[in-house]
Amino acid sequence: MHASTTLKLLFAGLGLALSLPVFAHGDAANPEKIEVQQEQKLPDAAGKKGLMITVSYEPGQASGAHVHSGSVFAYVLEGAVISQLEGQKPVTYRAGQSWYEAPNTPHLVSRNASDKKPAKLLVWMLLDEGAPVLTPLKQ
Repeated sequence: MHASTTLKLLFAGLGLALSLPVFAHGDAANPEKIEVQQEQKLPDAAGKKGLMITVSYEPGQASGAHVHSGSVFAYVLEGAVISQLEGQKPVTYRAGQSWYEAPNTPHLVSRNASDKKPAKLLVWMLLDEGAPVLTPLKQ
């Protein structure tokens, strides 16, 4: 199955979004907006949860370096985002493109590629129950 089809099925399988909290991280003076769309315990994966969030970047905005304890699938809904995982070169992903992050891989760069237009990601994570969305890296 094509990765794009798999990603679409994964998102579709999560069902309708719930109204859950909004929070931010990164630059304390200008944090990106992270909104939890759905958080669900997974009965077929004991001790795990699926978490779907949106990450909205204003023009020129960036996240602080961080790590996720579980698997991450990111899909660009709007605009373009530059992403760099440890050991890799920065990549610009545009609307309709996606990437995968293995658990505990430092995400060194995540920023809006434009200084003029906003960008938005849809992110799905497989995490241990009780795990945080992300852990900031010390800089």
